[in-house]
Amino acid sequence: MDGSAVKSRGVHYDRTIARRKAVQLLYQAQILGQSPSEALAGDTFIEEIGVLPEYSRMLIQGLAEHLEEVDDCLSESSENWSLNRMPLVDRCILRLAVYEMRFVDNVPVSVSINEAIELAHEFGGEDESGGFVNGVLGSIARGDEKKED
Repeated sequence: MDGSAVKSRGVHYDRTIARRKAVQLLYQAQILGQSPSEALAGDTFIEEIGVLPEYSRMLIQGLAEHLEEVDDCLSESSENWSLNRMPLVDRCILRLAVYEMRFVDNVPVSVSINEAIELAHEFGGEDESGGFVNGVLGSIARGDEKKED
């Protein structure tokens, strides 16, 4: 394996961890009634999160800046599910993924979707979380592709 493959795999793994920590912080913020910005600025992190990687911070701050647009996108794309009816952890995962899909240029949409599905399998309270996340994000991705045509 050459050095570029190791570097590439390292970045992928680092971002996977960063996404996981970002979801945990977003979940905690929801439980505490905080905005993403408040959670990021606060010092009430749950111990498991530990130090937030820079990529986590970038995702959370970006989401905070675009939360209304992200929530509008989710509301339009999740048939029969208002944001308030979604399981809390699924909503956090979806928000993070939509932000990454729409505003982070150097991450392919397919990577954002796959990472979100993995997070849903890991943190989702029900067996359906992965399928739900996949369905919503797939719908958004297809809609975005149509807009580009």
